[in-house]
Amino acid sequence: MSGDFVWRDAGRTVVFRRRGIAQAPQLLGEHGFGGFALLATARSLSGAGRLHDAAARVHEVAPGGVPELAAALLDGTGEGPLVALGGGRVIDAAKAVAAVTGAAVAAIPTTMSGAEMTGIHRLPAGAESRARSLVRPSLVVAEPEAMTSQPEPALRASSMNALAHGIDSLCTPFANPVSVMTALRGAELIASALDQDREGREASNLALGSVLCGYAIDSGSFSIHHVVCQTLVRVCGSPHAETNAAILPRSAALLASRAPDRLAVLAESLGTDLGELEPRILELGSYPPGLGATGADRGKLDEALEAMLARPELAFMPGPPDRAELAELIESSW
Repeated sequence: MSGDFVWRDAGRTVVFRRRGIAQAPQLLGEHGFGGFALLATARSLSGAGRLHDAAARVHEVAPGGVPELAAALLDGTGEGPLVALGGGRVIDAAKAVAAVTGAAVAAIPTTMSGAEMTGIHRLPAGAESRARSLVRPSLVVAEPEAMTSQPEPALRASSMNALAHGIDSLCTPFANPVSVMTALRGAELIASALDQDREGREASNLALGSVLCGYAIDSGSFSIHHVVCQTLVRVCGSPHAETNAAILPRSAALLASRAPDRLAVLAESLGTDLGELEPRILELGSYPPGLGATGADRGKLDEALEAMLARPELAFMPGPPDRAELAELIESSW
């Protein structure tokens, strides 16, 4: 079982704590987040309690794409810091707004999106030229119970998204001893937690695995998996976590064909060997439905493939795939 801790890292503080949301108003005050605007979904706001009362302004974040959501929020968040309570969409919207306004961002995740640990996000639609830089939250309040509170199918998909952060970061030109170490440890924690049934599972282990894998991708960057998934979500309209869950077994297998030594160590962290990596990831995700069941628009696959091939991050993996290999990967995940 992972215990509570405070992790200070290059201008960022991560507070990993049970009942962290209840203590968030005090923690925010201690870290200079007075007069903040709170961004959250309706579901998250219903459990925000004192955090809602402490906010100077509250903005409910609707469903939709981050660029459009962030653009709609730009004029209403004020000049103070931003606090994002929710999943990756909410946290990324806060980061996108802050990239233009220069506001400090605190993230309180309610899923395992990993967005709280990265400076990876899109920008507000129509305001891209005004962005100063990409934003990494300077304060993270990670409450394990909140991060792992989704119903089991959604939690499994969110866990595969978190695991993908670690796996995709292993083979890039930016992989380093720290990013590799955190990716492997994060993967081990996620796998060991998901091997337990819900009643016996340690939420803190699963949540810490997500935090570590989020750190790994922020440090080591990404390649094929996120190129494919980000593009499918944007072009074909499939949901983020479920897309990651559908693609990960196949993208990991493709990475294993290019970098077997690195992926063999990853397989060991997942409790298997290289030859069983794909079925092991399928097992951890409880055999997620294919892309076709997520609502992805098959008619836009050609457009998506062209967009994937144009992404420079595709070259971050050893032996980047061509169009035919990308099409085969997606078809095998359909």
